Amino acid sequence: MDSTQLPVVAILDDLKQALRKRHEVVLEAPPGAGKTTLVPLALLEEPWLSGKKILMLEPRRIAAKSAAHRMANLLGENAGQTVGYRMRLENKTSRNTRVEVITEGILTRMLQQDPSLAGIGLVIFDEFHERSLDSDLALSLCLKGRELFRDEADPLKLLVMSATLDSAAVASLLDDAPVVRSEGRTYPVDILYGQAAKPNERIVERMVATLRQAISDNPDSSILAFLPGQGEIHRTTGALGEWLLERKRRDVHLRPLYGNLTLDEQQQAIAPLPAGQRKIVLATNIAETSLTIEGVDVVVDSGLVREARFDPGTGMTGLHTTRISRASSTQRAGRAGRLAPGRCYRLWTESQQEQLVAHNTPEILRADLAPVALQLLQWGVDDPAELRWLDTPPSGPWQQALDLLATLGAIGRKGQSIVLTAHGQAMSALPVHPRLAHLLICGTQAGHLQAAANLAALLSDRNPFAQDNPDISHPLEILAGTTRCPAQQQGWLQRTRQLARQFKETPPNLPLAGEEQDVSATVVQERPSPDKGRLGGVSSSINGYLLACAYPDRIARRRHSGGYQLANGRSANLPDKHALGNQHWLAIAEVSSMAGKSSDTIRSAAALDEKLLASTLADQLHNQTVVEWDQKAGRFIAEEQQKIGALVLQRKPLQNIPADTKSTALISFIRKQGLDLLSWQKEHEQWCARINLLRSAEPGQAWPDVSREHLLATLEDWLSPYLNEVNTLADFKRLDLTNILSTLLPWNKQQRLEQLAPKRLAVPSGSSIVIDYSQSPPVLAVKLQEMFGCQETPTVANGKVALIVHLLSPAGRPLQITQDLAGFWRTSYHDVKKDMKGRYPKHPWPDDPLQAVATRKTKQQL
Repeated sequence: MDSTQLPVVAILDDLKQALRKRHEVVLEAPPGAGKTTLVPLALLEEPWLSGKKILMLEPRRIAAKSAAHRMANLLGENAGQTVGYRMRLENKTSRNTRVEVITEGILTRMLQQDPSLAGIGLVIFDEFHERSLDSDLALSLCLKGRELFRDEADPLKLLVMSATLDSAAVASLLDDAPVVRSEGRTYPVDILYGQAAKPNERIVERMVATLRQAISDNPDSSILAFLPGQGEIHRTTGALGEWLLERKRRDVHLRPLYGNLTLDEQQQAIAPLPAGQRKIVLATNIAETSLTIEGVDVVVDSGLVREARFDPGTGMTGLHTTRISRASSTQRAGRAGRLAPGRCYRLWTESQQEQLVAHNTPEILRADLAPVALQLLQWGVDDPAELRWLDTPPSGPWQQALDLLATLGAIGRKGQSIVLTAHGQAMSALPVHPRLAHLLICGTQAGHLQAAANLAALLSDRNPFAQDNPDISHPLEILAGTTRCPAQQQGWLQRTRQLARQFKETPPNLPLAGEEQDVSATVVQERPSPDKGRLGGVSSSINGYLLACAYPDRIARRRHSGGYQLANGRSANLPDKHALGNQHWLAIAEVSSMAGKSSDTIRSAAALDEKLLASTLADQLHNQTVVEWDQKAGRFIAEEQQKIGALVLQRKPLQNIPADTKSTALISFIRKQGLDLLSWQKEHEQWCARINLLRSAEPGQAWPDVSREHLLATLEDWLSPYLNEVNTLADFKRLDLTNILSTLLPWNKQQRLEQLAPKRLAVPSGSSIVIDYSQSPPVLAVKLQEMFGCQETPTVANGKVALIVHLLSPAGRPLQITQDLAGFWRTSYHDVKKDMKGRYPKHPWPDDPLQAVATRKTKQQL
C-alpha cells in the first residue's frame, strides 16, 4: 500500500500540533494504520527537535528491525543512515542516524549511563498496550530523569503509541496528556467459531484439523495461525507438513515465527512470496500486533498464550498456558483484515468468547522484579513508590526481588536505605538478569570466564535440548564444540555463541577489596574469590558451581525416597530416571510444574560437587538455632543447624534449653494444632461451659474467660509451667489437665461453682441426673416418669437460668423438650400419654401426673 494512503496520515498534523504545545502525547491507532513507520519520519523536521535524535522503542527484535528497514526504504536509504536500529547482538546505526529504533532493554541501559538522555529530543513508546516490564520501567525512568535533568529550554518529549490502550489512564500518568486518535482502516473479518474441546483433545490436533479446513476453504489465501509456544508450533508443522506432502501441495510453505528464531529466520515468515505461492505462518503472540505479514487474510487462532509468571512463594518463574484476553482475540482477528476482507477461525465457542477477560495482565504484575529492583537501586531508588507507574510493582514480588539480591551479595543497608554493594554495582552494569550477572562475576573470579560466558548465554535463551535431556552439560558441550550440533539447531548455536562472545569480550568490572567501607555493617560482605584449584579443569564442577552461584535457592539434595529437595523448600524429580539422578547433589537452572502435581520436574541441571558447599559456596551456608516442634519426627527438637536455604546439612543437639524458650516453641505448636492435642475430655468441656455460664449470669463476679479461644490465646499464663517435661506427642496426653485447669479458679470460686452450676441435679425420683452445659441453655435429659409431681422447671445459677428439660421415653428417646413443666403437664402430657401408653404398658402413665409418685421403675417393680 502507498504510504501516503495509510490512515495515520490524516492525523499527522494534529499530532504535530499536540507535540508543539505539550511534552507528552498519547497516540491511539489500530494495527495497520501506519503509526510505526510514518510518525517518526513526520516528526524529524519539527522545530522543537532541533536536530536531536528520536528513539522509538519496540517490544520485539523483529519489529524493531522491520520498522527501521521500512522507514529507511521510504527515505531511499539503507538502514543505518538516517534511520537505524539497535538490539542485543546487532547495531545498525551511524553518526548520521536521527531515528533510532531500539528494543526496550537498550533504553534502560541508556538511562543507566545517562539519565538525562542528552541529545535525545523524543522517546516514542510503540505498541505500549503490550505492557512489557521493560516498557513500564523505561517510561517511569524517563519521567524521573526528565524531572531531574531536563527543563523547558531542553525538553524531552514522550509519545506513547498503542493499538488498544486505556488511553485515559496513560494520559493521566502523563499529566493529563492530550490523546490523538486515528480511526484506521480495517476490512471486515468473518469470525467462525469452533466447538468446545473434547476431553483429552490436544490443541495441536484441533489446530491441524482447522488449518486443513482453512486451506480447503480459502484456496488463494495465506494463513496466520496463533499457537501458545514453540513446542506446539513444531508439532503442528510436522503434522501439517505430512498432510501437505501427501497431497503434493508444493505451493504451500510452512513458516514458523517465534522469539527464539534468528532474525533472518523470522524475516522469512513475514517476507512476501512469489506469485502463485502461499504460506502458513505458525506464530506465537509475537505476530499479534507489531508485525505486518504480507499476504495474510486468514487467521486461525488457538486462543492460547504462554506467559511467564513469577511466584513469590517459591521465588521461581514458570511458563503457564492460559486463555488470551478479549483484546488479544480482537487483535489477532484483525490481522486477517489489514489489506482486504478476511476470515478468522477461532478454536473455541462464542459463549467462551464472552467469558474471556477484557485485557492481558501487565507483565509488571506477574513478573520476577529482580531486574527492576537492581536497575532502580542503581538509580538510588529503593522504593518503587518514588517513581510514577501505570501499575506500581506489587509488594510481594518486590520484597522477593530484594531477598534474592541480598542472597547474591548485591545489596546492603546504609542507614535506613537499601544500597548496592560494589558487587551489586558490577552486576548492574551487565545487561542480563541479576542471577546471570552474578554468575558471570563468579566465573570471572574463578578464572573460568569462557565457561561462565557460555552458560550465561545458554541461560539467556531457551535451552532447545532441555525437553529431552535435563543435563545442562550437553548443550554446553555443543557450544564448546566438543559435541556435534543437530542441523535444526544451527540457528540457536550461532546466536548463542555470538552472545557468549559478547559476554567474554566485555567481562564484568570486578569489585576491589575495600570498596564497601562506606556502607554499614549490615551490608553483605565482599564475596571471597573461589578456590581455582578446587574448580580447575573439571567442566562438570565449574558448571555445577556456576549454576549454584546463579540459583542458590535451587541447590538440591537427593532424598532417600527418591527425587530431590531444593534449597527453596520445594521438591522436584528428574524425568524418566535420568542418569543425573545418581548424583547426590544437583544445581538446578530450570524446573517446570504442572497443575495437580505435588512436585516439579527438573528441566535443566548439573551435578554439584558436595565439597564446594564447604569451600567456594560457603557464603551460602548459614547456621540457625532451631527450637521447635518437629512435625515429621513428632517430637520437640533443640539443635544448632547448618543450612543452605531449607536444606539441613548438619545438626548439633543443644543442651540446657531455657524453660521459657522451650515452652514458647511448644505453645506455638499447640496453637496450630488446637487444644485437642492435650488430654481434652468431655469433662473439661463441661467444666469450662459451667464457668462461662456463670460468667454470663453473674457479670460482676470475676468469673474467668475459659472459652477455647481465650484459653488458646493465654496458654503462656496457665499451661507454660507444666510443659518442661513434654518432648513427644504422648507427653501432651499425660498432662493432668483437670488439675491444670483448676488453677484458674481460686478455692472460693471452686466451691461456688459446685453450688451454682452443679454437675448433677436431683430429680423427684431420687435420681441424680447429669446436666449438659455444652448447650445454651443447659439441658437436663431425664425420663418423663422421674419428673412426676414436679411443677417448676429446674434452674441453676441461683434461679437465673432455667434448664431445658428433655423428657425421655422409657427407651431414652425424647418425647418433649420444654422450659415450662407446669404447662406441659396441663396440656401436651395427655397427648404423649395417649401415644405412649400402648407402646410402653409396663410403665406408669397416670391421669394426674402432678399427684403421681415419681419413679424410674416399672409398674411390676413398684
